[in-house]
Amino acid sequence: MRAMALVRYVAAAAEAAGTAAEQVPASTVGELRAQVLTRHGGELAQLIGRCSFVVDGVTSDDGAVLGPSDVVDVVPGL
Repeated sequence: MRAMALVRYVAAAAEAAGTAAEQVPASTVGELRAQVLTRHGGELAQLIGRCSFVVDGVTSDDGAVLGPSDVVDVVPGL
């Protein structure tokens, strides 16, 4: 079962996504990345390669497993 992570978009990522935060169902950071690209595409797709995904304060790679209470910050330029 996929967790519902709270995704918080920071600075330019929030502008590109058109929202500051949302719930996204995903089991891993890689799955979450794919979900947010499917939802928002466009400007976010151009920016996301330069973003870090910070899970509960720890910069994480695409293989990081997400739990049901995780908060994921999408931060440009880290």
